[in-house]
Amino acid sequence: MSVRELVVLGTASQVPTRHRNHNGYLLRWDGEGILFDPGEGTQRQMLRAGVAAHDLHRICVTHFHGDHSLGLAGVIQRINLDRVPHEISAHYPLSGQRFFDRLRYATAYRETVHLTEAPVAADGNLAVTPSYTLEARRLSHPVESYGYRLTEPDGRRMLPDRLAAHGITGPDVGRIQREGRLGDVTLDDVSETRHGQRFAFVMDTRLCDGVHALAEGCDLLVIESTFLDEDIELAVDHGHLTAGQAAGVARDAGVRHLVLTHFSQRYLDPGEFERQARAAGFEGELTVAHDLQRVPLPKRR
Repeated sequence: MSVRELVVLGTASQVPTRHRNHNGYLLRWDGEGILFDPGEGTQRQMLRAGVAAHDLHRICVTHFHGDHSLGLAGVIQRINLDRVPHEISAHYPLSGQRFFDRLRYATAYRETVHLTEAPVAADGNLAVTPSYTLEARRLSHPVESYGYRLTEPDGRRMLPDRLAAHGITGPDVGRIQREGRLGDVTLDDVSETRHGQRFAFVMDTRLCDGVHALAEGCDLLVIESTFLDEDIELAVDHGHLTAGQAAGVARDAGVRHLVLTHFSQRYLDPGEFERQARAAGFEGELTVAHDLQRVPLPKRR
């Protein structure tokens, strides 16, 4: 059975706290695992969350600030130590190639795994698979930063009442799905579009076109909300979002499930992020993330 869920490994911005590890997020998408922004301590958080090195197929880094990338060294060495049998692709801003190189070869180890470097230099698609298209969009932060989005191809949903009305049963159902027509009956006559699921990962950024493009129509949006609304000037100065801004993006984009994360250590009440998100008018499902949490993707529409 396919599994699509977000495993939250860490939720702190800048520095870890007693209760929040540096960033780290694993998206399980059917048989693949995509690791986003492995900050310091990610390898240990994977152990605590029951995530193995063999679960990883892609690593996506938004930018090269330490709370989003210092865990790369340990994760890369772990996948080599465990001799992961499949290829792993790594995506990150091309402008940070020197940082990736330093982290990949931070210490001596034996390379046993095919790690493909596929850096991001501009907006566009990074990978197209039968299960999803992975794309990147430029964000607005003091260093070059990209957000990521997965889009599942649209499919078809067969409609039993229409099939029955046209007398189509048994093997003929599969035939019309494959061939698109059965006599005078077309596939459109007995089915409707089933929209593919959409997931987006938006970290350190001010409001910009890339944020809105990534969030549009998402079933699950993971987005930073480093600051509360009363500190909006700090957010703009440092290239971040507030809880209200993040929720406003989700509201306007028609997001179904919003996950707020990347919290400044200055705030002691996580509930205030939810209150400000609701005050901004977001009415969908809302999660204020905490470490080691699992968030399933919403069921298809």
